[in-house]
Amino acid sequence: MNTTTDSRRAPTRFPFGMLTADAGASADPVLVEIVQGSLASVEMEVETAIARTSRSPMIRDAHDFRAGIHDRLLRKLTGRSYSALVHPVARDFPLEEMKPGDVFFHNDVYRSEGGIGHLPDLCVTVPVFHDAGSGPEVVAFVQAFGHHDDIGGSVPGSMPSQATSVFEEGLMVPPIRLWEQGEPNRAALSIMTRNSRMPESLAADLDAECAACLMGARRLGELFDRYGRDTVEACFDSIIDRTTRTYRREILSKIPVGSWVWEDYAEHDGVDEPKLHRQRITLTRTAPGDPEGERLILDFAGTSPQAKGPINHCGDYSDGVFLKKWLAPILRNLADTPERMAELDVNEGIVPLIEMRFPPPGTLLTPVFPAPTNARTFVILRLLGVLAGVVAKAVDGDMPADQETIRYTGVYGEDHDGRAYLMREVLGGGSGGRSYADGEDTIHVVPDSRNLPTEFTESRFPFVVEKLSLAVDSGGAGKFRGGLGYEKHIRMLRDGHFMSIADRSILACWGVKGGKAGKPFEVTIDPGGPNERQVDALADAEPVKAGEVIRIRTTGGGGWGDPLERDPELVVRDVVWRKVSWDAALSDYGVVLTGSLDDDTVGYDAAATRDHRDRMRAETDGSAFFDRGPGYARLSGGESAAEVDWS
Repeated sequence: MNTTTDSRRAPTRFPFGMLTADAGASADPVLVEIVQGSLASVEMEVETAIARTSRSPMIRDAHDFRAGIHDRLLRKLTGRSYSALVHPVARDFPLEEMKPGDVFFHNDVYRSEGGIGHLPDLCVTVPVFHDAGSGPEVVAFVQAFGHHDDIGGSVPGSMPSQATSVFEEGLMVPPIRLWEQGEPNRAALSIMTRNSRMPESLAADLDAECAACLMGARRLGELFDRYGRDTVEACFDSIIDRTTRTYRREILSKIPVGSWVWEDYAEHDGVDEPKLHRQRITLTRTAPGDPEGERLILDFAGTSPQAKGPINHCGDYSDGVFLKKWLAPILRNLADTPERMAELDVNEGIVPLIEMRFPPPGTLLTPVFPAPTNARTFVILRLLGVLAGVVAKAVDGDMPADQETIRYTGVYGEDHDGRAYLMREVLGGGSGGRSYADGEDTIHVVPDSRNLPTEFTESRFPFVVEKLSLAVDSGGAGKFRGGLGYEKHIRMLRDGHFMSIADRSILACWGVKGGKAGKPFEVTIDPGGPNERQVDALADAEPVKAGEVIRIRTTGGGGWGDPLERDPELVVRDVVWRKVSWDAALSDYGVVLTGSLDDDTVGYDAAATRDHRDRMRAETDGSAFFDRGPGYARLSGGESAAEVDWS
């Protein structure tokens, strides 16, 4: 067992390797497809079982959880979804000591090797066994982790926005054996549920996840029984090696040899006044003949010091292997077609293609225990955009503009019967415009996650949803417009409290290559009423009176390309569809509309539009490659663009 202290330690080494001498080259290609399809089927069956048997809205309805399948070398084999890591379990519990029916559990951020970002993410790991005649041996792992309603801490939901220590954020559990040979550890389960404000739903969710992973382990064991260990492991190697070769051929080949640098920012940490918390990537694409291999080097030097508040992320453990798999989906945007992009899995095969270089301890990505981390999404989601931006510089803008950013909003209090309740929701926002199409509206960066159904929330919680629509004009203007965010109105029927863990309330999703930034996140309570007020994006307990409305507007994606090059017919269509307002059609796109929305006669004056666009172009100075929106000047001391924003 690892006995080093948590104050700071060097990343544990888990070298990348293969199970077979020929890296699966001799595996039957037909059988490889069968095994890969079986893995995907087992993963989906595990997730379906969790969704159908869990109890909390965040797991059952919002689907904020993931499953993954890993081999005995701890390599992730499936690519439909991201997952946590098996590394901390294997570090503390030797594989040869594991038994059938064992279930391992952890949520300790600093003991997770970078796979868990904040304490509400509870992780269950089940080893898969195969007996080839000399007794059962571990051959793989099935894992699930999800965001749970409450694991203790200073505020309901275990995400205190003003936390200055991880000790304020909830119960920390290092890797433990939660079930031993089929028998649950009742003492450990009692400790966890006792620390939760929602003990019944927590217990039910853990039961669902353990049972689903045990079921998945049985399914995967049947695969080994059917084809034999050597055959299946050869297929595993082939799956991983094929991903490596595919990304090298289809993705890395699109990035020229060279180096580029770009940065983006989180805007606040809940403790200090808003400021630019920098995340910087220097991207180096090595040559095919490089002695250490053809790869991408991501150097995070220049990233800001760790924050006082909870926006830190432990990224540098296990050589950043979690971050590699987290960031790699962005690279799929370089695929030849959107259809091909959707076909590319992200599994352990991308690990040899990415080298990560971290700054010394004490930064946003290398925080020192016990720095708080509950809002680490501000950093790891921003890193997706930083990688997209630095790659955009390398490929002349042939990458999407910035996508929506995650946020948790919700209300809590007592219902009509005096029982405590907590409703928390992860609303989506707009994705960035692309070089060939507009961004998508109200998507979510977490795969398969969704907003809570109105019928469910109104029947369970003391409020009504009066409106759920697209937020007009929220998408950044561009030749290809950014996707729109949500606008949601919630009217409280009893006094309660509003909570929010959100970013992008000052800084917007950036536009690229002439595209404009989208609109930021915004919450208003009692809009148009006597108590109208803006709520900070980081709020733990904003009082809301019965009868007051909470208006939530989520972020719009950035635009791609010059808005004055957008087809006027598309602008007319957007106005008719209420995605772009009449005024914005003129001010953002230079389109002079005619007719009326009232009688469906909207059109445009071609000559007047041409003249107006010419005047707008004449009045425009040379602009940066990236547009960050007006909020950047507020935090940068008046600068409209950063030094790295020019191509």
